[in-house]
Amino acid sequence: MIVTSSLIMESLKDYSNPACKLERMVKNGDYIRVVRGIYETDPDTPGHYLAQAIRNPSYLSFEWALAYHGLIPEAVYVYTSATYKTRRSKFYSNHFGDYWYRDVAPNAFPYGTKMITENGYTWWIATPEKAICDELYIKPPVYSQRDLKDMLFEDLRINIDDLMELDFDRIKKLSKMYGCSNVKLFGKVMEKII
Repeated sequence: MIVTSSLIMESLKDYSNPACKLERMVKNGDYIRVVRGIYETDPDTPGHYLAQAIRNPSYLSFEWALAYHGLIPEAVYVYTSATYKTRRSKFYSNHFGDYWYRDVAPNAFPYGTKMITENGYTWWIATPEKAICDELYIKPPVYSQRDLKDMLFEDLRINIDDLMELDFDRIKKLSKMYGCSNVKLFGKVMEKII
């Protein structure tokens, strides 16, 4: 269970030195530090459950979401999440894994995500269509459909059959929100593939 330091300190208010008591509890493994001010009580909690607690608002996307949705063949060991208006990327590492946060276009940020609740934890993830758009948004710009196809099928190694299964209407709507040549080209490429 995720708990904040203020909740823990409130529960320890009867101790003469709550901060020292918390420090001992962390050393004993009662609480595992996620980031400053946030702790987890279960050392076996899957890392993706904690991604949004580390940096909020955010949702899992980019390569991690592409792997989760089965769109890329590689395993991804860094929890990659989208944020907006932070103006810089941010990396965190803790007991539960490595976390990377990157900005996406503010207009696109709130669309194309879904909430998942598992084992008492709630977390957000990009839909497959949104995860591709987010990944293309952070890639260096290409200016031809051929280059974009190379990026999709050679660099990211997305299978064309998996791409055909995606919701084209969702891609069409999303491609207008990013203001980025890669995502606009993706919409055009999908028009020709479908």
